[in-house]
Amino acid sequence: MFEQSIRNLMERKKFLTASLETTVRQAAKLMAGKNVGAILVVENEQLVGIFSERDVVFRVVAKGLDPKTTTLSQVMTTDPKTLEPGRSYGHALLLMQENGFRHVPVVENGKPIGIVSSRNAMDPDLEEFVFEERRREHHR
Repeated sequence: MFEQSIRNLMERKKFLTASLETTVRQAAKLMAGKNVGAILVVENEQLVGIFSERDVVFRVVAKGLDPKTTTLSQVMTTDPKTLEPGRSYGHALLLMQENGFRHVPVVENGKPIGIVSSRNAMDPDLEEFVFEERRREHHR
């Protein structure tokens, strides 16, 4: 699995983008709807940032910002590290581990084409099991 190219593992169906003016609340609703942990921020089809579930906690909630009025441009990670789709998944995991993040945008010719996350390492059946268990806990 670690030798596979990112192109084969990246999440295309769960790949979300938003504009700089998108509010944190809007982004969180989009992320929840697709069950993803990050959204790519684009301007003129070019990647300008990434916003993750951790950003919601550390950059918004912990600082007392209002998710309804705070825009992604105010709290996103600008100029995120990226990978090209031909790189190996092992390289992606190493990049995430060394830099302390869990999502890496995949770009081709400067345009985002997908995202790869540390969750991609999980077996699909195990990932579905974990998701279902979390959903059940949330509704108890």
